[in-house]
Parts: sequence; structure tokens; C-alpha cells
Amino acid sequence: MFDKIVIANRGEIALRILRTCRELGIQTVAVHSTADRDLKHVRLADESVCIGPAPSVDSYLNIPALISAAEVTNAVAIHPGYGFLAENADFAERLEQSGFTFVGPRSETIRLMGDKVSAIESMKKSGVPCVPGSDGPLDDNAERSLKIAKQIGYPVIIKAAAGGGGRGMRVVHSESNLINAITLTQSEAAAAFGSDIVYLEKFLENPRHVEIQVLADQHGNAIHLGERDCSMQRRHQKVIEEAPAPGISEELRNKIGSRCAEACKRIAYVGAGTFEFLYENGEFYFIEMNTRIQVEHPVTEMVTGVDIVKEQIRVAAGEPLSYSQDEIIIRGHAMECRINAEDPHSFMPSPGLITEFHAPGGLGIRVDSHIYNGYRVPPYYDSMIGKLIAYGETREIAIARMLTALGECVIEGIKTNIPLHQEIFQDSGFQTGGTNIHYLEKKLGL
Repeated sequence: MFDKIVIANRGEIALRILRTCRELGIQTVAVHSTADRDLKHVRLADESVCIGPAPSVDSYLNIPALISAAEVTNAVAIHPGYGFLAENADFAERLEQSGFTFVGPRSETIRLMGDKVSAIESMKKSGVPCVPGSDGPLDDNAERSLKIAKQIGYPVIIKAAAGGGGRGMRVVHSESNLINAITLTQSEAAAAFGSDIVYLEKFLENPRHVEIQVLADQHGNAIHLGERDCSMQRRHQKVIEEAPAPGISEELRNKIGSRCAEACKRIAYVGAGTFEFLYENGEFYFIEMNTRIQVEHPVTEMVTGVDIVKEQIRVAAGEPLSYSQDEIIIRGHAMECRINAEDPHSFMPSPGLITEFHAPGGLGIRVDSHIYNGYRVPPYYDSMIGKLIAYGETREIAIARMLTALGECVIEGIKTNIPLHQEIFQDSGFQTGGTNIHYLEKKLGL
């Protein structure tokens, strides 16, 4: 096991990683920007290193500064958390070259799955179902592009191969708009991602977003931990997640989950990862793989009893997985609300001083957050300030506990989206379950 790990992140995920390191007897190094010196995990870590000014490009995205922090503290590994450099293949490669362990997959695996075209090609070879599409990048041959789209059937969606987070995509409903849409998406992709490669897929009009959590080690073992439903979204950003997904049978879960585990073996994947799918009319369609820990991993932990971050660290250290597939049993139901420092109606960020904070509690309630009384939420980073998780023996019990917890949660001094969560959890469509990815935006009139 590692002696010392640098936690190359901030906020709730940094604190989450620190707690697991403590449990494993690993010393921790907290890196932070000048704006984050008062973060909870910075105060609790064995050592801390300031890596630059507030802008993330000068601190949390500063690869030389992160490597220097590892060198001066004699750390042996770096955990990237999620966001920032977590899926940056160049960062993983630089760490490998510098003799440090990246707590995640190898750099070549990140590159393979980071390019949507190569990822889809790899998944098809592994038997993972994919959305009907161009089977590779589009070229300058307009006639070929028109023919592909006609065969697939409109509407279609054009996607940037290097895109992500809901960016670099455009829906086309008719043949007359296709070529212009391809050109526009290529230009936008080149500007945003440094690559103008785009591909084309069938656009599913009312799908759900269902994802499969996987774990794999360096010894050829890979397992899945069931699925999560992340369909409650606003502008492609997840708001609420739950596990298991409503309406997914155990037979279907094991069928798609086993294919994902086999795909991990095929690409020699190591660590925690998530296969993201669109789910419509009983069919799964692969869209991308996230080669890191997910924000919503706690709901899977609650229903499986598996500490995903611990397994992530263990397999990075070369140890085998602690579980076999037949030891993974899904029990009960879990929900997660992303608590953001933002106006619940306009969604404008609301940084500032937290004058009062009271975390909810009770049976089945978990709070993953770095905030405290007197903490000042900085304006420089993502607005998420915590996650509220509720577990119950049934989905109905989990919903009831979440509503109680939302009512108990007190965060004064700034605005939060707690009122929005309360509205969603009282919505009849959400309570029934199985809503599609457009449901929340339609409800909000966006």
C-alpha cells in the first residue's frame, strides 16, 4: 500500500479521499490554491502545499506544480478525484514518466476512451451495444454524410469526438440542415477541444440516462456494481442520481453489466470507471466511458456496501479486487441530491460566507460536504458544495427520508438549490420513476 498520496483536487471529493486514506493508514498531502487555504481537507491533511493562485488554470490544472508538490513531500501517488485533471491523459503520462502512481487507468486507456470515436469502436468489438451511427469520423464527403444520415433516419446528432459535459453536439432534424450543421460543429469542436473530428449518431428523442459502475484491477479481474439512473438533468448536467434505476430487471442489469466488465478486461482497464448509456424502449446504447470516480458514486456504495474510493486506491497499488462478481448484491434504494451554491430559480452562482450550517441526520442519511460554519464559498470553481444521500429499503422510503433531510438541512448566508430538490422530490412524475432526460427541463420551462 502507498505511504503517502497527494490529493489533487478540492471540495467534497478531496475530503472523501482523505477519509479513505486515513482508514487505509496512508499519509495525505492536500494541495490548494490561495483561495482554498481554509478548505476542510487542507486543515485535516498531514501536509499541505499551495500550488498557485485562485484560477484553476494556475493551480489545480497546473501539472508542473502538482508534480513538484509530490516531489517535495516525498509522496508516491496522486489521486485526481473528478474534474480538473482526472481524465487528462497527458497528466497521467507525466506522472508515469516521473515515477509517481496515478490513481486511475493508464494514460493510453484514458486516451482510448476519451476519444468518443475510438471508444465506440472499442465497445462494439467488446459486444457493448452502441447507438446506430457513422461508425467513425465524418469526412468532407457531403454525399457520404447525407447517405449515412438517411440510412440511420432523422433526427440525428453530430458530436465532437473530443467533446464532453454536454458540449460539442448539435441535433439535426432534416437533410437540408445536415451539411451546414456538420461544418459548424467541426469549427466549434476545433475551438473548444483542439480537434475538429466529429461523428454522427441516431438521436434518441426520449431516452433515460443510465450508467454502469465498474471496478477492475491489474490482475485481469473486473466486476460491475449495478446501475444508476441520472436522467434528472438540466443542460446535460446531472441534478439527482439514484441506484438502482427504476424498471431495470436483475436479468437486464447482469446482462449489460457483464458486458461492461468484459469490455474492461478487453482494454486492460484498471480502477473505477463508468459506462454511460442512453436507455430507451428496453435497450441500452453506449455513449461514453468516464475513466474516473463519479460525483454520484455514493448511491452505488449505499446499495452495494462497496467503498469505491478504497477499491480505487487498492487496485492502483497493485492489489487485487476485494470482491468477486457473485459477492455483489444490490440491496435497497439510494438517492443523491447535488447541493449547489446557486439561486434555485435562475441558477446563478451564489458564492459567499456561510453564516450557519446544520447537516441533516437520521437512519439512512449521508452528507458528503466540505462546508462548515464560517466557510466562504469562493467564486472561482464549480458551485457544488455538497451531496445529500438518502438510503431506504425501498425507493419510496428513500424519497421520504430525502424529503425529511432536505427540510432539516440549514445553509444560511448564501442561496442554494435545496428548494428545487424539494420541488422535484414532491413531483408525481419523479415519484413514479423512470422519467427521461428532458423531464426536468420541460418542468422548469427551459
